[in-house]
Amino acid sequence: MRITTWNVNSLAVRLPQVLDWLATTPVDVLCLQELKLSDDKFPLAEVQAAGYHAVFFGQKTYNGVALLSRTPARDVVHNIPGLADEQARVIAATVDSPLGELRVINGYFVNGQAPGSEKFAYKMAWLEALQAFVRAEMAQHPRLVLLGDFNIAPEDRDSYDPEGLRETIHHTTEERQHFQALLALGLHDSFRMFEQPEKSFSWWDYREFGFRRNRGLRIDHILVSAPLKPLVQACAIDRLPRKNERPSDHAPVTVTLASPI
Repeated sequence: MRITTWNVNSLAVRLPQVLDWLATTPVDVLCLQELKLSDDKFPLAEVQAAGYHAVFFGQKTYNGVALLSRTPARDVVHNIPGLADEQARVIAATVDSPLGELRVINGYFVNGQAPGSEKFAYKMAWLEALQAFVRAEMAQHPRLVLLGDFNIAPEDRDSYDPEGLRETIHHTTEERQHFQALLALGLHDSFRMFEQPEKSFSWWDYREFGFRRNRGLRIDHILVSAPLKPLVQACAIDRLPRKNERPSDHAPVTVTLASPI
């Protein structure tokens, strides 16, 4: 079973790329962020024609998340319960698979703009609420995957310039502490379960030839709960879509799960 996260930075623009990618890389669950379209504009017919069910939570111009799956999703939750938030950032659902029932939480985490800003304070409050939500979800659903665009580079090796960018947005001690707090709930960073090439990134700025120069960050993550950890066979970043014409600035990240032999 394969599960992918991909910030598409406008599904209206990137839909053909998503459908092409699914045709050549048929995953079981595809979680999208930054749809940037309202629910009435979601391309449900096209997604269904590609062989997927979909649940989605969008808004005009900004944010928006979707979960595409081979089997219908159920028990869908939009955003973090108890947190007053007008932005469409979280969708959670249960999906059935050959490996059994899985709970999937797909999030487009707050960017935060800059330390000390109002948006950074919003990010901190949002991350606190997310931690409580994930803890409650794990109590009900031990087999859980938390994935998405975290907007956090958790370690120095997840940044092209860790010293020059130290304590700037995505690199702050506070953000990294929140990432560690999620791991402390009993989650595991599936990408770091394996030896990976140096300077493995999932996002590159459009400016200054960021991708060509590999000036990137690893901010798109797939965390798995302890019961799923023995099933993780691989986790990889697919750089090819970043070479497309008019690409997203993010690349898909995929985890492969399989029953242990």
